[in-house]
Amino acid sequence: MSSPTPDALLGPADIRELAAALGVRPTKQRGQNFVIDANTVRRIVRTAEVRPDDVVVEVGPGLGSLTLALLEAADRVTAVEIDDVLAAALPATVGARMPARADRFALVHSDAMHVTELPGPPPTALVANLPYNVAVPVLLHMLDTFPSIERTLVMVQSEVADRLAAAPGSKVYGVPSVKANWYAEVKRAGAIGRNVFWPAPNVDSGLVSLVRRAEPIKTTAAKAEVFAVVDAAFAQRRKTLRAALAGWAGSAAAAEAALVAAGVSPQARGESLTVEEFARIAENREAGA
Repeated sequence: MSSPTPDALLGPADIRELAAALGVRPTKQRGQNFVIDANTVRRIVRTAEVRPDDVVVEVGPGLGSLTLALLEAADRVTAVEIDDVLAAALPATVGARMPARADRFALVHSDAMHVTELPGPPPTALVANLPYNVAVPVLLHMLDTFPSIERTLVMVQSEVADRLAAAPGSKVYGVPSVKANWYAEVKRAGAIGRNVFWPAPNVDSGLVSLVRRAEPIKTTAAKAEVFAVVDAAFAQRRKTLRAALAGWAGSAAAAEAALVAAGVSPQARGESLTVEEFARIAENREAGA
């Protein structure tokens, strides 16, 4: 592998210059905050444990800060970008700054939520700086659509990072925590300050690591059935599961029967349950019918 030039990564001046040349103003609507610090993107790549044989998919590459750092470390990188101007410019940035690696880069101009296939070999890692307003749905969609993704590292708003990595019993444990846990072992992997972004956001960011489960959750229930229980349990999170799952099961009595059959107290609340317990409840829906 030919090593890139030391100044291949983008610094603050490069980012502003590129943005000015393209007429790009980061938009709030898309949650755009560009990373302007080369040390930060290298740290993300290190924390993601990107290997020379990895095929990395990146969502929302923006002007290419993280893309270039990923290209330094991985075998190939596919970036998914929804913005017309940014998508059109990124291949040229890669070609200009890392010509020796340009053939290892592919761009998919699309909304990540609609992506169902990617060019080249199946991705082995997902590394991305995700806008907070779409972070959870995009993450779950990518994990579901591409089972070949073994390792994921996403940078998200700190609060979202806490939610994704929360354990049962935590105040912030909820739908994102359970659904992410269906696919992977999830943990916080660091904090990122505001000054590495342009424009600086008014929230802190955090890194979340997700390592796909070697064995899927053992259950006879389909994922959609399990997720339906999770959604129902947290839609009225202050209620006991007997009450919260009444609509899902058909009645409070039916919900109680399903819970008892699953070995879960009808007086428990959703925030105390593991993903495995939600799966058992889904399996026992018929017990309440």
